[in-house]
Amino acid sequence: MANDAVAGNATRVAAAVPGDGDDPVRAVLAAYTHDLVTAVHETLSTFLTAEVNSLTEIDTSMGGFAAAAREAVLTGGKRIRSTFAYWGWRGAVGSTEALPPVLPALAALELLHTFALVHDDVMDASTTRRGRPTAHIALAEQHIAAGHRGDPGRFGEAVAVLIGDLCLVWADRLLAQATVAPAHLFEVRRCYDQMRVETVAGQYLDVLGENDPVSWSVDRALRVARYKTASYTVQRPLLFGACLAGVPADDPLASAYTRYGLAVGEAFQLRDDLLGVYGDPAATGKPAGDDLRTGKPTTLLMLAQELATPAQFRALERASDGPVDRLAELLAETGAVTRVERMIAERVSDALVALDAAPIDRTARTALTGLATAVTNRRA
Repeated sequence: MANDAVAGNATRVAAAVPGDGDDPVRAVLAAYTHDLVTAVHETLSTFLTAEVNSLTEIDTSMGGFAAAAREAVLTGGKRIRSTFAYWGWRGAVGSTEALPPVLPALAALELLHTFALVHDDVMDASTTRRGRPTAHIALAEQHIAAGHRGDPGRFGEAVAVLIGDLCLVWADRLLAQATVAPAHLFEVRRCYDQMRVETVAGQYLDVLGENDPVSWSVDRALRVARYKTASYTVQRPLLFGACLAGVPADDPLASAYTRYGLAVGEAFQLRDDLLGVYGDPAATGKPAGDDLRTGKPTTLLMLAQELATPAQFRALERASDGPVDRLAELLAETGAVTRVERMIAERVSDALVALDAAPIDRTARTALTGLATAVTNRRA
């Protein structure tokens, strides 16, 4: 069983302490993460089987809709949020606490993530995600294949919104299956709800930035990164895990998770900004340059405009409607890419300082140290 493998690998992570060399730590963490991802996947698959069956009982036409929702959840994904939530929990309870009681809560974060992704793809008019057509594109293609009336694109977007909404409801249902001490239930829910509010706020700022780029700045771009990505990718999942363990909001461990999560989460988004321009589409699963094509005011673009010489600034303006490759070259020439890489390194360093002072389980400290580097130096 995947749960047994997770428990065994927790001990192996504890043994691979920093100082043994990067390769042992990385290898053990990779093996552990694989088993945790498998456990989360099995939990989601079992849950979704029952939910899909109940939907098809409503009407025979629900089958395709339910299957599309299930596929959006289970196809691809690194399960980063459930991984950070797990280590937030494990850092508080130690290495011996049984995983199954909290596993539904960890898996629920992946349903929340799917909700955000499907809606984000509609808002950004993205065509691919994880190397496959986005939900609204796939649904539009189904509309055409079925010979339905009306606008296929409009149909795809409308149904994708419903899929996102359904995933948000499913997340609540799965969270309710976790075994949480009654005394901790309110704080668990409060943290979960705050994560959702901040995600929506960050998404709104992201949309606003595309429509009001002249009022944007590096600080506002970082604020988007903080609320759209850092909050629900790293910081809040860590605190969510701590809440599952009964850690009070004013505990030093919660403070350390807050600092670590904000730093790693922002670095994660900064890496994503770079991959969005310079990443290999075969690895990232989406075309390079989408943010540049839409003029999204990312931290990378805002820094380039801030650092550019007058001549470079004029060149950036001229290139904004031209080939993406030329615009990418200009961004690098301003020094913005180098600056973003430095910002990533600074944030990872700050996160590790936060861990050093944290009253955290040794196993979790090792894992979170490795994850801080792994998720911010990724190529996909």
